[in-house]
Formats: sequence, C-alpha cells, structure tokens
Amino acid sequence: MPLFDLPLEQLREYVSAAVPPADLDRFWDRTIAEARAVPLDAVFEPVDNYLSVIDTFDVTFSGFGGARIKGWLHLPAHLEPGKQLPVVVEYIGYSGGRGLVNQNTRWAQAGYAHFIMDTRGQGYGGVSGDTPDPHPSAGEVNYAGLMTRGADHQDNYYFRRVYVDAFRAVEAAQHHPAVDPSAVVLTGVSQGGGITVAAAGLTAGRLDGIIAALPDVPFLQDFPRAIDITPRGPYPEIAGFLGRHRDRYEPMLAVLNYFDGVHLGRAATVPALFSAAQMDDICPPSTVFASYNNYGADSLAKGSAPAKDMEVYRFNNHEGGQEHHWIKQLQFLRKLLSS
Repeated sequence: MPLFDLPLEQLREYVSAAVPPADLDRFWDRTIAEARAVPLDAVFEPVDNYLSVIDTFDVTFSGFGGARIKGWLHLPAHLEPGKQLPVVVEYIGYSGGRGLVNQNTRWAQAGYAHFIMDTRGQGYGGVSGDTPDPHPSAGEVNYAGLMTRGADHQDNYYFRRVYVDAFRAVEAAQHHPAVDPSAVVLTGVSQGGGITVAAAGLTAGRLDGIIAALPDVPFLQDFPRAIDITPRGPYPEIAGFLGRHRDRYEPMLAVLNYFDGVHLGRAATVPALFSAAQMDDICPPSTVFASYNNYGADSLAKGSAPAKDMEVYRFNNHEGGQEHHWIKQLQFLRKLLSS
C-alpha cells in the first residue's frame, strides 16, 4: 500500500472540519446519568484459565439500558492479600469480542490487572464474543455491519450503547478489591482505540481514577473525512448505505457527530500515547491525527493541556506498530507510574 494520505508535516497540523453539536455535553450528561441510575451489579466469578501464572474472573456488569455486559479480569497469580494493582481496561477491535478465557492476558503478564470488555453485538469475526445487543434498533434496516445501526437518531445509534458500556466497564474494573481504583489505564486497537478516546473524554469530570489513555490506530475519528477517503474496512459501510439512501448524508453526519472521537477526546485530561500508520487504509492517518491534534483541547484552552505523544509507523498498514508499539506502551506506563 503506498502513502495515500497527507504528508507527515501536514498531518501534524491537520484539523478536522467536523463541528461538534451544540448540545454535545448535554447529550452525554443525560446519557451517562441515565446509565448510572441502573445499579452496576458487577459480578466476578473465578474461572479456570489453564494457566499457572494468571488468575481470571468471568465478569458481568450492567451497561447501557441495564443490559448485562461480559468481560474478563486477569490478575497475576498469587497476589499478596490486600495488594491493589493498576488496571488496564482494554476495548476490542471491530467485529471482535472478549475472546477465550486465556486468549489475551499480556497486561497481566506485565504485572497489571487486565480488564477486557466484551463488545455488545460483536464477536462474530476475529475474536469471539458473548454479549448480545438487545436494543430495538439492532433489528432496523442497516447496511451489513454496525456503522449504520440506529443511525436515524443519536439516541438510537449503536455506539451510544458501546460508549456507555465502556464507561461502566471502568466502574466495574474499579469495583474489584485487587484493583487500584485510582490507577486506571484505557487502551485498545482500531475500534478499541476509538472507544479509548471516547472513554477518556466521557470520564473526564464524571469519573475519577483514569490516569492514561493508549489509543492505537484509533477508528471512529473524523467521520466526514473518513467516509470520503477510506477504501477498506468499516467506514465504507456508511458510504455503501448512503449510496442507496442518497438523501441521508447530512442527517447521518449530524448523528455521527455525537460519537466522533475528535469531539469527545477534546475533553480528556489524562496523558495519552497515540499511534498512527501512514499506509493505513482502514483508519487513515489524517483521521487519527485529527483526533490526536484535538485531544485535550478543552484543557489547553484553560492553560493545562494533558501530555500526549504520537508514534508514527511509516511503512505499516492497519496493523500499526504491533509488538513494537506494545513495548512503547509498557515504557510509557512505567515512566508514568514511577513519576
């Protein structure tokens, strides 16, 4: 794949043309308040993961609309009684779910508590999942996939439910006695990276304890540009829908604006390590830089912007930095937690 997007020097200055809705904060205040009115009821059931160095709990908690959301909590085995660990809350890429009980334990291997949120209605591709999406809009007419599900109105849109689940996943992780509720790290790749940006913004001023965000080649950023230029992956689901519903473009953008990480991430207040791949034709680098460049902008306007950094992988497509970037993330957190 050739370099098809803006040159790096322009990426570092790129600003999305998307304009946030006037009622964005009110919409999310109402949404989060409605969700938190339902008891979280986080349940942690120990399960056998067939590993001698990791302990695992099958997690269930209440997400959007009270729906029961699944997850895993992995801990290093043989923890001292009363010891609490920083927790990494991980969100999963598009079409994936939480996976099998021992499929992804690497943050626990590094000495952290590792909470993996299952993504409602996904787990049909890549990695398996166990959480349905019971919302009525899940049965509406939409393009194959999830990007247009419930897109008739922001109250019905699929990612409203997912972002609320992500917020409540943090609360659930904080409820386990082996987790330090004041040391929560958010992370994810692709869709998981986009959820990370959203959760970093939505928890700011609403939920204490988040200390860092690690969005890796994040999806769900700068929808107007992404729809126009992306040739592969989930964004073309939207273009495909609009190719048939030719009168829905402006109404569709109006809904997507409530869920664009470019807008949500501007409220974030915690340090962040982003990544972008310059040959990425699923999450084009300009859409990632649009989010990065606006991350923490509300704090910047007040004179106290969060620290942030961007790792760029020039010769990679959507796989990004992979194992090389994980080392960068480990180094980032080690420095943050030792300061």
